Amino acid sequence: MRRAMVSAERPILCLCRSRLCAARRIRTGRRMIGESRVPRFRRGVRFRYDQIRRAWVLLAPEKLYMPDEVAVEILKLVDGERSIALIADDLASRFDAPRELIVRDTAAALEDLSLRGALEL
Repeated sequence: MRRAMVSAERPILCLCRSRLCAARRIRTGRRMIGESRVPRFRRGVRFRYDQIRRAWVLLAPEKLYMPDEVAVEILKLVDGERSIALIADDLASRFDAPRELIVRDTAAALEDLSLRGALEL
């Protein structure tokens, strides 16, 4: 009788650990963007309040994004003239939050929308 599975002569726990180590080495390709970058909406992208959905939406060609409350506050300040640093300063003063945290969250949100094709940085 032949066996369907042959022992690899390694305990299962070691196999799991080796896969976890390999997974930690995978890079996502994300980079941290600088505070001096000026975000602007790409051509054909609109940020509006939709009366039917009763929510802010980001309309792009063939796409619709529904940002959460934090992203809405960030996107309201994107005008093609303000840098990420100025947007973060405005948000930090309005919401009484640490500037470093606001800069990190703002940059991450804008980078995500840039990777999705809604913004230019």
